[in-house]
Amino acid sequence: MTSSPDDSASLAAIADSVTAGLPAALAELGDLVRIPSVSWAAFDPEQVQRSATAVAGLVEGLGVFDSVRISQARIGDTDALGQPAVLATRTAKNGRPTILLYAHHDVQPPGKDEDWESPPFEPTVRGDRLYGRGAADDKAGVMAHIAAIRALVDTAGADFDLGLVLFFEGEEEFGSRSFKNFLLQHRDNLSADVIVVADSDNWDVDTPALTIALRGNVTFRLTVSTLDHASHSGMFGGAAPDAMLAMIRLLATLHDEVGSVAVDGLTSSEGKTPHYPESQLVKEAAFLDGVSAIGTGSIPSRLWFQPSITVTGIDAPTVANASNTLLPSVTVRVSARIAPGQSASDAFDALERHVRANAPFGATVTIDDVDRGEPFLVDTSGWAVEAAKSAMAAAWGVEPVETGIGGSIPFISDLVELFPDAQILVTGVEDPDSRAHSPNESLHLGVFRRAVLTEAVLLSQLNSRG
Repeated sequence: MTSSPDDSASLAAIADSVTAGLPAALAELGDLVRIPSVSWAAFDPEQVQRSATAVAGLVEGLGVFDSVRISQARIGDTDALGQPAVLATRTAKNGRPTILLYAHHDVQPPGKDEDWESPPFEPTVRGDRLYGRGAADDKAGVMAHIAAIRALVDTAGADFDLGLVLFFEGEEEFGSRSFKNFLLQHRDNLSADVIVVADSDNWDVDTPALTIALRGNVTFRLTVSTLDHASHSGMFGGAAPDAMLAMIRLLATLHDEVGSVAVDGLTSSEGKTPHYPESQLVKEAAFLDGVSAIGTGSIPSRLWFQPSITVTGIDAPTVANASNTLLPSVTVRVSARIAPGQSASDAFDALERHVRANAPFGATVTIDDVDRGEPFLVDTSGWAVEAAKSAMAAAWGVEPVETGIGGSIPFISDLVELFPDAQILVTGVEDPDSRAHSPNESLHLGVFRRAVLTEAVLLSQLNSRG
């Protein structure tokens, strides 16, 4: 049985500590947001190193860890190193469990400055939200862990018995390419009874959520070629098949007339879903007037338990540079989300079969730059899930919702593989209007406070667990 917060420190005392520490935590979050730690290959890696150094300094300042280090691991079988991660460890005492707290300090590219209402790397408060790239995803996750540990120290003392591991990754937004090697390299240090992945969202700004299902992903670059070189569209158009026409026809076969995925071999799964009307989707996804939802089934089932396919990029002449020619080749980036219960390799095989079988006009199809990430279902039968839900209810004043997420966190499958006995909790500091990855990303300040309080209560519970 999990102990209540009153066994070590009252909920009121923990809440007072969290509230008192909030201004400092938000100021430190602002400092982190100012560091443009984009982990993509085309951006300056020194900024990710700066971010790791700043985060390590915050962790060292807690004064409770046996070891704090910045470490890198190899990417796959290459000699190239991944981006720097922060790893801190504290050994459990007196039979207490060990909890690993995960977040990532790297961020997505900002996109165009003109799409932001304030500079992307200048933290700006407007109303009840803090705006900036990484303000929510996921530097707020980093600071939520740090602020919660401060509240634990403040209420339980620095000599607490709970074992703690902090793992703040530096390349989650670039595919976590060295993640598994990092786990293997530090396996003994990362071993824990409970793993909290703070990289998800909440049902709304007033209701917490525990994520229990995540779709996997398959992404690849698709090139369709029909001609050896460009030709005059007036001279040969109508007889010679250009690559753009072939690509459009091919991509159209990926969905049926209502927008559902139409790829044989991509599977769906089933799960309990809460009420979520289409009107809520229209608002949260910012539909234009007159646009309707695609697919069939309940809205949550479409987002959590069915596959989806999105073309996320296309290489072709811009409208400004368009000439009257038939294009010989066109390349797109395809991103597929796959339902829990299907392996990423099976999903890719189904997609590859479909693409090759449906290429029109005898077009040549090339598929490369493939990435795969496994879906995930949380085992909700463990004691840690009940402890987390109890902490959420205490911090938010309402019962949490068990949700799925349409997005993917592929590295969780690596955690499950290497730490099969650990109970994994997927939480977060975001809400439906956080706009992670998009311009005007933001953190709701009330959600942040309640997320910190939730984790502080959970740490207090585990520190008292016999």
